[in-house]
Amino acid sequence: MKSCAEPIRISRLCILTIAVFTLLLGACGQQQAQTSPPLPEVMTVEVKEQQIELTTELPGRTSAHLIAEVRPQVSGIIKKRHFKEGSFVKEGQLLYQIDPAPFKAAYDSAAASLARAQANLPALKSRAGRYRELLAGGAVSQQDFDDVDSAFQQAQAEVAYWEAAVQSARINLGYTRVTAPISGRIGKSNMTEGALATANQPVPLATIQQFDPIYVDVPQSTTDLLRLKRRIESGSLSAEEESQKKVGLFLEDGSEYPIEGTLEFRDITVDPSSSTVSLRAMFPNPDDVLLPGMFVRAVVREGIEKQAILIPQEAVSRDPKGNPVTLIVDRDGIVQQRSIVIDRAIGNQWLVASGLSTGDRVIVEGMLKVRPGVPVRVVASGEDGRIPVAHTTPAQAAETN
Repeated sequence: MKSCAEPIRISRLCILTIAVFTLLLGACGQQQAQTSPPLPEVMTVEVKEQQIELTTELPGRTSAHLIAEVRPQVSGIIKKRHFKEGSFVKEGQLLYQIDPAPFKAAYDSAAASLARAQANLPALKSRAGRYRELLAGGAVSQQDFDDVDSAFQQAQAEVAYWEAAVQSARINLGYTRVTAPISGRIGKSNMTEGALATANQPVPLATIQQFDPIYVDVPQSTTDLLRLKRRIESGSLSAEEESQKKVGLFLEDGSEYPIEGTLEFRDITVDPSSSTVSLRAMFPNPDDVLLPGMFVRAVVREGIEKQAILIPQEAVSRDPKGNPVTLIVDRDGIVQQRSIVIDRAIGNQWLVASGLSTGDRVIVEGMLKVRPGVPVRVVASGEDGRIPVAHTTPAQAAETN
């Protein structure tokens, strides 16, 4: 009986050992399954082609539409100033009165001399007529007639001389009234009452500026000009003549000017010091918001990009060589790296020239947790960030280059 009981106890011990071992293996497997890392999560945006209007933001300054420097045409003492500094003056309005006394005396003297010359003229004319009749009858000699006729012609010349002298004196007398040559805002007066004004002096009495409308002059690099021309010729950029003539404007404080301007012309001469050409736009300025010399930013329309690809700037990084790259998730959920070519920055997005196509899923969040070749799980799709109008600032253009 004892010999039979021992094998039974051994069998039970083996079964118990196997059961314990099996439980341990199951627990280890479950623990291993629980500790395996999950797939990294990323957020993507789907690449879509869209139509946008491309514009370029360029710095510039305003300049007056018309500028007139008021200078005296005659010399004399300024008797009175007839305008308020900074006010609006009309063309022909009296600004300064120069002492007219010496010019009035010169005019009166010339007028008196003219009257004297004119008084002598009828008698000499009548005498020359009689001598002509007598000469025909042989009553007077040719020499006597020539002397009388010469005196008559001298009298005519003297009348013409004094008529010109009277006209000159009248003009100089009129110049004592210094009037506004154009309508506009007049600045400060450089001379006071009682000061001596000199004819055609180098320092103007005052300056009048007309700035409704007003010019805005901005420089554009020849590099951008050539790039724009090539894109239009290739057909990638559609240029509409009327649309390209419209120009927007931002003021120094960042606010937008409410009235659009019109592009007047592009200069044909390149500034060799800066390799730029000058653009001039004209803006209505009914409320005098824009003053000459103000720094502004003009938004110039380039054209319409019909198949533009925009991606958020946070989706782009740089490789060791400094070239722009982005990460996408392929159809199998694997991360792939793409080298791209960036055209420019538009707001908080990049305009991609090449490297991406419609349907690509670009990673915008979670890039630091993944690397090319790693499977990921896309948790959500972000906004595609499409905008109807896009413009480039000089700082963004420099960053792109």
